[in-house]
Amino acid sequence: MERYIEFVMKHWELAVAFAAVLGLLLWTEKRKGGPSLSTQQATMLINKEDAVVVDVRPRKEFESGHIVNSINIPAADFDKRADELNKHKDKPIIVVCAMGQSAGASAKTLQTRGFARVMKLSGGIAEWKGANLPVVR
Repeated sequence: MERYIEFVMKHWELAVAFAAVLGLLLWTEKRKGGPSLSTQQATMLINKEDAVVVDVRPRKEFESGHIVNSINIPAADFDKRADELNKHKDKPIIVVCAMGQSAGASAKTLQTRGFARVMKLSGGIAEWKGANLPVVR
């Protein structure tokens, strides 16, 4: 640890540049695709506000286990099929992927099409299953 402090003291310009780049990266990732929800927040939104769950995993992965009543629109087809969700514009939309990494692009697409309440599930379906929440096949 002392060596890190010594490095920062001698090369403060690099340390400041690193902190700035890291801050910008985190800020950009946070803005991408709207806010993230925990599994607990998602279940509350589904139960209390009738949120629509959109699963962007490929069909085969979706069929191996998905959140009850979720709609499958694979990320590869999302731009073409996003209009299928227009009837749900007034409801909250929760976008789910496998690990929580790729849902942001689909959520951003929905936001640009006028969906006001779009969120993504943090950790994806892996986090959902890890919390022992129900999935259907």
